[in-house]
Amino acid sequence: MTPLPRIGVAVLAVRDGRVLLGRRLGAHGAGTWALPGGHLEFGESIEGCAQRELAEETGLQASVFAPGPFTNNVAAAKGLHYVTLFMVAQDASGEAQRLEPDKCAGWEWFPWSALPSPLFAPLASLQQTGFVPEGAR
Repeated sequence: MTPLPRIGVAVLAVRDGRVLLGRRLGAHGAGTWALPGGHLEFGESIEGCAQRELAEETGLQASVFAPGPFTNNVAAAKGLHYVTLFMVAQDASGEAQRLEPDKCAGWEWFPWSALPSPLFAPLASLQQTGFVPEGAR
């Protein structure tokens, strides 16, 4: 049976011209820098997923999300295909905490023009499009 594409939702939390990234731990994308995010659950709104994932992973709270672009990443050798929907949060409040220590080494804020490497595949694909999130110019 052919694997089906999965839908990921990634949050571009923007504060003072910077975006929040964490270094991934675990099998998929280990060692890369990624945005907070995860899988869209059945029946969940995209905004609801963004809000839930941001809170679960970082403890940050946000209520206003603007839709960003999407990316389409296929890693055929691993049997993975992800469509990632990016949501921009300008109102994320609180201090970022490492709430999933088995999945993330820690959170840091970076200027969009100086993102660390290597980037998680969906974020690298987004960067290649030339997209710049509002507030991170």
